[in-house]
Order: sequence, then C-alpha cells, then structure tokens
Amino acid sequence: MMNTAVVIKSMELRGRVIMPPLGTYKCTEDGKVTEDNLEYYSARARNPHVSMIITEHSYISPEGQAKPRQLSVSDDSDIDGLHRLTDAIHAEGAKVMCQLNHAGSAALSAVIGRQSLAPSPVILPAVPKTGDDTPPAELTKEQIAEIVCRFAAAAVRAKTAGYDAVEIHSAHAYLLNQFYSPLTNQRTDEYGGNLEKRLRIHREVIAAVREAVGADYPVAIRLGGCDYMEGGSSLEDCVYAAKVFAQEGADLIDLSGGMCRYTIPGHNEPGYFRAMSEAVKKEVTVPVLLTGGVKTMADAEMLLEEGAADLIGVGRELFKNAEWEM
Repeated sequence: MMNTAVVIKSMELRGRVIMPPLGTYKCTEDGKVTEDNLEYYSARARNPHVSMIITEHSYISPEGQAKPRQLSVSDDSDIDGLHRLTDAIHAEGAKVMCQLNHAGSAALSAVIGRQSLAPSPVILPAVPKTGDDTPPAELTKEQIAEIVCRFAAAAVRAKTAGYDAVEIHSAHAYLLNQFYSPLTNQRTDEYGGNLEKRLRIHREVIAAVREAVGADYPVAIRLGGCDYMEGGSSLEDCVYAAKVFAQEGADLIDLSGGMCRYTIPGHNEPGYFRAMSEAVKKEVTVPVLLTGGVKTMADAEMLLEEGAADLIGVGRELFKNAEWEM
C-alpha cells in the first residue's frame, strides 16, 4: 500500500509516506532560505519512498517566531528563497507542503523582543518544555483578527512560492493548539470556554486561508488532538475538532500531540498516536496522516494495512538519514 497514489484536491502524491515537519533551524537569522536548507531538503526529496515533504514550521508574523533561525513565511521578501526551496524539492520528484505557524506563548521573548502572546496569560504546561517561564499577554479580539489575516497572507506567499499545499499548525503547544486546549485557554468570550468556542479561531483561519488560496488548492491542518494530561484535551475533543475542520474545508487531517507535544510518556511503538487517527478516520472522508515512532517500511506498511491512517509520516528516521529505506 505504501506506493499507492493519493489525490488531495489538485495534488497527486506518488505514495503514502510523508516526511512531516521537523525544525532544522538552518535559515538565516531573519528566516531566509540558505544553501544548507536546499541541500537538506533535496537529499530527502530524492528518497523514492518520500511522496511529500512538509517543510519545517514557518512563522507567519514576527511575534509568532518560536526560535532563532526558524523558517519565515511572514514577509513578501521570503518568497524568492522559498521558491528556490520548492524548486529544489520538485526537481527530485516529491511534492511539498508549507506548514504555517504562530508560536503564541511558545515564542521566546528573547527572540521576538517582547512579551509573548496567547489566548490566556497561562504559562505553558508543555512537555518537553517550550516557551518562557513567564505568563504571556492575553490576545485582544483585534489581535486575534490580525493573526487570522496573517495566516491567510502567509498561505498566499506559500502558494506564490510554488508550494503544492499549505498546512495550518494547531499542535505541539503552539498558538492555535493553545486555543484548542482547555489547559491554556481560559477565556470567557467567544474564543474560550466550551470546545465549540475554543475552535472558533480555527474556523476563522481555515475560512480565511481557503478564501485566499482558492477552492482547488489543498489546505491541511495539523491537530494536537490530545494533551495526555489531566484536564487537557481528550480523544472525544479530537474527533469532534477533526469533523469540524473537514466540514470547514480542510483537505487533510494531520494528527499529533498537544501539550505533550510530539511524544506520549511511556510510548515509543510505531504509530503511537494511532488511537486518535483510527477514531478520526472513522468520522471524516478526507485523508488522515499519522506520525510518531515509525522507524521502518514494515512499520509504515503495517499501519496502513491495519487502517490506522491513510498516510504515514516518517520524521526522525529521515531527519537522521536521507537515504532511509530500512
């Protein structure tokens, strides 16, 4: 099944193995593409088992930058370098998706030069640790509206730069995931409270991105569906959110962790987020992507054959070895 083609809107993938986004921090200080970026991604796109690369999380606005030398899609001046990157990946036969991100309170104040922004003034409980140990500033409604516009503008830049698709990042304790999780969203307005309200910004971002890029351009969303912490987001929340995203126009649901980020304590088996992907796959008609713990082709094939997901992400192994084929 690994080599079975998949069609997502206007994009056809040659197989079912995806390289998910992993931060390399090989950019310039202001987030521009470097030769190191080109060499790194070209080598992995050359792997015949990789049908698509989702490039590392790219910040959509300066105050949403998580770390130094993170890739930027926040300004029109980024487009030329990003086009060099997509050209390099396409030259090796793989498709490429841009992951759009705002770090929220996971942004380091030393990097952004100001207090970070978040749904609520709550210190992140994320594990592994990210962000500062000081409370962020609570976003105003006007600032939320501006961030929604920033996502849309970044999506247009990505499309202009030759990306085949974009992915909205709501996982790993970053801003949209902070709105989703009851651990970090303590608002009492229309953006906080019950799950429906905590998903409001996601609906707005999906709608804005869709309007910006057009009906036929693939738009994915990565959801940190479960926090695996007391009082955090649950499997039921994950399934409901995925259904909402698909109804709102997401063409692919990419599942990972929330405040637990990309791990589950005590788990390292292949596809350790599969409880989420299996539950979501039963409820949506769009493809579902599962990552986590996949080390071999046999792992990927097993998860596909067992119906755990439609697409399998192989991250750490490809990060370590561009010629992964074990």
